[in-house]
Amino acid sequence: MNFSPMDLLFACFLCFFSLFVSGFRPTFPLLHFEEGYNPLFGDDNLVVLKDGKSVHLHLDERTGSGFVSQDLYLHGFFSASIKLPSDYTAGVVVAFYMSNGDMFAKNHDEIDFEFLGNIRGKDWRIQTNIYGNGSTSVGREERYGLWFDPSEDFHEYTILWTQSLIIFYVDNVPIREVKRTATMGGDFPSKPMTLYATIWDGSTWATNGGKYKVNYKYAPYIAEFSDFILHGCAIDPTDQSSSCDHSQNSSPIPSGITPSQRAKMESLRKKHLTYSYCYDRIRYKAPPPECVINPAEAERLRVFDPVTFGKGRRHRGKSHHHSLLNQAESAASV
Repeated sequence: MNFSPMDLLFACFLCFFSLFVSGFRPTFPLLHFEEGYNPLFGDDNLVVLKDGKSVHLHLDERTGSGFVSQDLYLHGFFSASIKLPSDYTAGVVVAFYMSNGDMFAKNHDEIDFEFLGNIRGKDWRIQTNIYGNGSTSVGREERYGLWFDPSEDFHEYTILWTQSLIIFYVDNVPIREVKRTATMGGDFPSKPMTLYATIWDGSTWATNGGKYKVNYKYAPYIAEFSDFILHGCAIDPTDQSSSCDHSQNSSPIPSGITPSQRAKMESLRKKHLTYSYCYDRIRYKAPPPECVINPAEAERLRVFDPVTFGKGRRHRGKSHHHSLLNQAESAASV
């Protein structure tokens, strides 16, 4: 049976709405790698452990590596536990994200976790970002310092994506909430996407705007993944039908952030947020229309980096959006 895009969206909305329990921490079944993912690139740089539940992604002089979900999804709860490489990791990028760039080259959607390596003695940083309908000219990055060493143990990173909001979680604590607004238009991710995980060489931008690059004498860099959760509306790409139904989705999914979670998020952002596009005075003369300005947050960032977030001189000329973060990046790594 074929469904129109509106039928598909409505079916998925009903599926999730009936299961939403606000603030409830869901317990979903953990998948073996081969139940939900396929290798993407890297050949033997991708290693599935004997238990089938964990994967190691290697980066060396030859190549990085990555894997991709077997299904497309329209909304859901997606998670993995990740342990990042240790020691000198400058230039290394580990990513856990959703995208449909292979299907919509000119108007793709994307929801990103990116982990940015650093020189010895400096911490990994975490970056989140979203694109909708190919809106890559408007970078919506946020960047945070981590409050733990992500190379010492596994930590859980989660994307919750619904028709009306996106929430990024670390160890079940929300770090960012993106609400769909009318002003965003098609910039809110709204087309089916697949899940990806990769490790690759981002020497040109990842650490202090490219000042510090990958040093392969420390290779292989190994990112470890486990505790895979893929809980959402799987979409058949041939006829756009949905597998989302009540019998398959028996566990509730949080519909938003509870007051206690919001308090934790605000406390975390107060201590660890080092960059937000909404406050970047160099990139935007006025904040993008979906931004909700928090005066206290704006002031903290202005004190942290008065050039980027204050009334510094205006950037001139075009540049890739990653390079526009260099000033905040340099300040954060001091």
